[in-house]
Amino acid sequence: MGRDSTYELVFVAPDHAAPGGEETVLVHRTDRSGPGGHPIYADETGIVQAEISDQGDVRMIASGGHQEPASRVRVRPVSTG
Repeated sequence: MGRDSTYELVFVAPDHAAPGGEETVLVHRTDRSGPGGHPIYADETGIVQAEISDQGDVRMIASGGHQEPASRVRVRPVSTG
C-alpha cells in the first residue's frame, strides 16, 4: 500500500448490509507512530486516529476516554495529485 499521506477510513456497521451503508473519514499522516511502529493518521479534529501499516492493516487509536474504537474499518488511499 505504500506510505500515502492521506487515506479514507471506511466504517461499516454490522447492520449495513446494503451498498452505501458506509461512513468515511479523511485522515492525514501525522509525525507519530503507533504501538505497531506504523504511522498514525488523524482527521482534522484529531479525534479519529488510526495506525495504518504499509499492507493496509488498520488499528484504531483511542484519542480520549470512553471511546470504543471501531473494529470493522477498511482503508482506501486518496490520490492527492
